[in-house]
Amino acid sequence: MHSSVKLVFGLCVAGLVASGCARGPGPNVYESREVNQAAAVERGTIVSIRPVSVEGTGHTGTLIGGAAGGVAGSFIGGDWRSNLLAGIAGAVAGGVAGGALERSMTGRVAAEFIVQLESGGTIAVIQDNEDGLRVGDRVSVLRGQRTRLVPSRG
Repeated sequence: MHSSVKLVFGLCVAGLVASGCARGPGPNVYESREVNQAAAVERGTIVSIRPVSVEGTGHTGTLIGGAAGGVAGSFIGGDWRSNLLAGIAGAVAGGVAGGALERSMTGRVAAEFIVQLESGGTIAVIQDNEDGLRVGDRVSVLRGQRTRLVPSRG
């Protein structure tokens, strides 16, 4: 394998692994833009919990896989036409494979919480269950840029 192809392939794998390890904000993790932002707080009781699948993203994997496939494919063939066609085919195949790989690495199982609010309404919130919430638990519903459920403390 040509050394530049090895380098691009290595960078692509590293990018996919890094993107697969990143988690989105959960009930206990905030993005920096959310700091010092007011959130309305309501109290409620969890009446139902069920597991739900959260689809992963494939944007970065598609781009990296497409670039790697294009570079790798461009070395196949003898003349410029063969190189071009192989590069295009490699970019398409690499993009599809990279996107699928990233989606499989970033997808996860979360929980859908149905909460009966003290105000009388009912809401559904999907988030990770980092706090081990159960049916019957009292929660605070934080409504800011995102809606979050946290255990009610008092």
